Amino acid sequence: MSKTKFNVAVVGATGAVGEQIIRLLEERDFPIDKLKFLSSARSAGTRVSFKGQEITVEEAGPDSFAGVDIALFSAGGDVSKELAPHAVRHGAVCIDNTNAFRMDPNTPLVVPEVNEAQIFEHKGIIANPNCSTIQMVAALKPLYDKYGIARIIVSTYQAVSGAGSSAIDELNRQTKDIVEGRVTEPAILPVGSLPVKHQIAYNAIPQIDKFQDNGYTLEEMKMVRETKKIFNDESVLVTATCVRIPVIYGHSESVYVELKQDYDLEEIRQLLADAPGVTLVDDPANQQYPLATDAAGKNDVFVGRLRRDLTNERGLNLWIVSDNLLKGAAWNAVQIAEIIAAAESNK
Repeated sequence: MSKTKFNVAVVGATGAVGEQIIRLLEERDFPIDKLKFLSSARSAGTRVSFKGQEITVEEAGPDSFAGVDIALFSAGGDVSKELAPHAVRHGAVCIDNTNAFRMDPNTPLVVPEVNEAQIFEHKGIIANPNCSTIQMVAALKPLYDKYGIARIIVSTYQAVSGAGSSAIDELNRQTKDIVEGRVTEPAILPVGSLPVKHQIAYNAIPQIDKFQDNGYTLEEMKMVRETKKIFNDESVLVTATCVRIPVIYGHSESVYVELKQDYDLEEIRQLLADAPGVTLVDDPANQQYPLATDAAGKNDVFVGRLRRDLTNERGLNLWIVSDNLLKGAAWNAVQIAEIIAAAESNK
């Protein structure tokens, strides 16, 4: 039965991504009948504004999803693993921002600009990819379609907001301490199981998430595995180095891509200029290229510094930047929800 308005739940409503999801639902006038904000017991009782109304955040539990049509999860992988199946049991479609279901073969891993059709193959859960993966594959999709991709080598320069509000607070505190001549003690980064922490202010930390047995971090392996799944192509060779830098919003990536065919650089520029959700900023003569400070607060993926590789005629170097909380998380999820809503309304 088709619907024109939907009962929506936001799980993790008081977190950084949850706040952006709520803002986007409001700004884009998502067709909502009833809206429910859910969180941990610690944040339950908080009041959040939506379209001039104050909505009380409720503690999320197995029975919180009765009557919910679409549930947007951004409360951590353990919460998603526990509660998303209950939401599905109640009939909701879950759009999950965590790593809980991304590599589940029965769960579509979706970037709408890349593999929108996968949305409709869900069995109750649709996974949002990792923020770094999203912006990279959105930019590379038109090149993949036109030329094919043999290899990707990516180095990321990731904002502290990707590690949560506590990491933002730590960067600000450390910077203030150092500027004012005080000794600063790191407590948050890198996030992981070990007690060792490093200063992020005026620094670069070449670790995001836990190290795996192969020497790569989990963040790096997410990019490898997710890229193959999203393109539905195990032949694409991917290697990644992920670095945390003292920027608050906006992940930057240096990407080398080896195409399967030779290419014309101007054609590449046109493909990217025409690509949905991509903004080309590539005027080095006037020092115009994507910057995290320009991408912050915007939904698009920004691409520039296009140049043919000096050693491989099919090699191309790019610089890709996007707001990690928006296209990297909240906006990608809301896009998926909008596509679901439109399809239901048109039935």
